[in-house]
Amino acid sequence: MEQKNESSFAGFILLGFSDRLQLELILFVVLLIFYIFTLLGNTTIIALSYLDPRLHTPMYFFLSNLSFLDMCYTTSIVPQFLFNLSGADKSISFGGCVVQMYISLALGCTECILLGVMAFDRYAAVCRPLHYTVIMHPRLCALMASASWVTGFVNSLLQTVLIFLLPRCGRNKLAHFFCEIPPFLKLACVDTTMNVYVTFFGSVIILLTPVSLIMFSYGRIVRAVLRIKSTAGQRKAFGTCGSHLTVVSLFFGTAIYVYFQPSSSDSQDQDKFMSLFYTVIIPMTNPLIYTLRNRDVKGAMKKMLWKNSYSG
Repeated sequence: MEQKNESSFAGFILLGFSDRLQLELILFVVLLIFYIFTLLGNTTIIALSYLDPRLHTPMYFFLSNLSFLDMCYTTSIVPQFLFNLSGADKSISFGGCVVQMYISLALGCTECILLGVMAFDRYAAVCRPLHYTVIMHPRLCALMASASWVTGFVNSLLQTVLIFLLPRCGRNKLAHFFCEIPPFLKLACVDTTMNVYVTFFGSVIILLTPVSLIMFSYGRIVRAVLRIKSTAGQRKAFGTCGSHLTVVSLFFGTAIYVYFQPSSSDSQDQDKFMSLFYTVIIPMTNPLIYTLRNRDVKGAMKKMLWKNSYSG
């Protein structure tokens, strides 16, 4: 560990929660369990969406994209964090840090845009039910999903290049558990005002544009649902949107808090726990939210389990 603190070491030291040794052991066990459940839950969603013909709809196409994205997002962060928690070595190579920042930021940006696209899908389903299949044509769905991924990765490329061009004057101790932009800016030994503005501007576009689309979509959805006279019809309409709205609130709430709050040394631990929430807990809870609140997914799961038990 001491050798890697020397100036000859080109990588970074992820301090994480190294000042709380007892917490590290607890975190290791909890994160390992959460990571396994994240992989199992999201794999199940993808498998059900592929195998059950009733789930071959735009909503589950986007949900499969979200599940695959969540698995990749968590995998870009958690394995390295588990390695650092398991021993005294808290290092990450320079190349590993670049890749981790680029991939995690790209997937985070993609999720923001994809959640906005999913809100538009719910708007079309509730407000334009007769034209839904025409509006949400498979080609348009593929185009919107592809645009989400491409935009996320292009934005991440720009942000990552600008961050790693900053001179650090030998500083390599990152007060975080993974390579993320806000704590990385604190390593720079030059004025980072321009980088802060670029990061803030990028965050405004990537975070607030989908939020605006989501608010518009759900505003129209609420108006349409309130026109439905039957309580059962209202409940069914809100039921199709409840899962997505829960996921949106959790993800955007924590992301906006982390990226838009004023920087403060007193909030470092709070930032780490908030980052844990949206990098680990949310990807794990997404499959649970969509499974527990969605009759179609629960029905497909029961059908699959019944089929397997019958075959056995």
